[in-house]
Amino acid sequence: MAIPEEVIAEVRARTDLVALVGAHTALRRQGRRFVGRCPFHEERTPSFSVNAEAGLYYCFGCHASGDAISFVRATEGCDFVEAVRRLAAKAGVVLPEDRDEQGNRGPARAALLDALTQAVAFYHQRLLEGPDAGPARAYLRSRGYDGTVVRRYQLGWAPDEFDALARALRVPDEVFVGAGLGFVNRRGRQQDGLRARVVFPILDPSGQPIALGGRVLPGAPGPKYKNSPEGPLYKKRRTLYGLSWAKQAVVARGRVVVCEGYTDVIGCQLAGVEEAVATCGTALAEEHLRLLANFAKRIVLCFDADRAGQAGAARVYQWERTHQVDVAVAELPQGADPAELARADPEALRRAVEEARPLLRVQVDRVLGAFDLREPEGRAKAAEAALAVVAEHPDPLVQDQYLVAVADRCRLDPEQLRPLLARLPRGPRTEGPRPGEARVPRGRDGRPVGGRPGTFG
Repeated sequence: MAIPEEVIAEVRARTDLVALVGAHTALRRQGRRFVGRCPFHEERTPSFSVNAEAGLYYCFGCHASGDAISFVRATEGCDFVEAVRRLAAKAGVVLPEDRDEQGNRGPARAALLDALTQAVAFYHQRLLEGPDAGPARAYLRSRGYDGTVVRRYQLGWAPDEFDALARALRVPDEVFVGAGLGFVNRRGRQQDGLRARVVFPILDPSGQPIALGGRVLPGAPGPKYKNSPEGPLYKKRRTLYGLSWAKQAVVARGRVVVCEGYTDVIGCQLAGVEEAVATCGTALAEEHLRLLANFAKRIVLCFDADRAGQAGAARVYQWERTHQVDVAVAELPQGADPAELARADPEALRRAVEEARPLLRVQVDRVLGAFDLREPEGRAKAAEAALAVVAEHPDPLVQDQYLVAVADRCRLDPEQLRPLLARLPRGPRTEGPRPGEARVPRGRDGRPVGGRPGTFG
């Protein structure tokens, strides 16, 4: 949607840039300007300057510059229109999209956001004080979540009542449904979308609630997780759980750690991996990569390599080139997930993240480890299977380096392998082995089995 220039100008004029920047770094007045440490790079001497009168900022160290809109884009990883929307909501400016065809204000984003904010507060208070939330509190304590953790992540409890939230909020149907809080049943009554679940608020990068995730207690019926439906505020492929809490650590460390679930993120952050985020019930998508590239250029996938690219390894490699990022894999002990490892051995989790290796290297390692490299037949089959994985990478120079290393591991002449690699199709792999490709034996968990584990390179 194109926002009229006069509306954009009003948003800029009504935004307090000093307050906006001050939420990210401490500022002090120096003459007619405000100065502080740059929020975009590490520094000891303040070099970041804000001109409140002109509505502009500039860093004399990294040369970052712009206005309120560009600051939101840089710190929250959103596009121009979304940055204007967020600033408009804070400044009380009504955008054209928030009006109906007659020019009257409809169920605006501000109304949806306010309803979600109230819902988060309702569920959070219910968890803290509700007698019916006792089992939920006991479950969270068993996971190592004390009151501090519950309050930090605004966790909540959805009571086992069909309209508890609806009765508490009393908002119009279009707001209740538009915010993803529930639906209107056949009797024309609002019905809550979450019941008898621990609630995880899903926030945008600025910390504003845009959706809810619910987890059943152990042993309870129904799907383990249930998220708000997609709507005006919430798009799964553009949302990462935990980014609002993680973004400062992401910028400071130059990397982001991507997990699969809410508890993985909380566990990682409590264990010192504060740059952890998670996809919201969907596979890693290019929209996620595009968002993350605004914050860091190193992306560590903190789940096993077989699921590291549910969208396909070849696509991940292409995303690396398109968005100029490096994707690596943190290798966890077999059968462990980040949340469990964070509690049992936080040092092992931190080490796995620090020692994360390129996705292709991890995949080739696992293929080679599935064969017995002591015998000529095993080495030949291993080389064929490994080259099929190498062929998915789009860079010929990378392919050739891995080919040489595979040849070395399999005790083969690289010149014998180059014609084989040249004949293999490029791009995403299809189901089943290609011609001349050995099928890698796998166990019930999908991991390669058999032979001795090998280390590539």
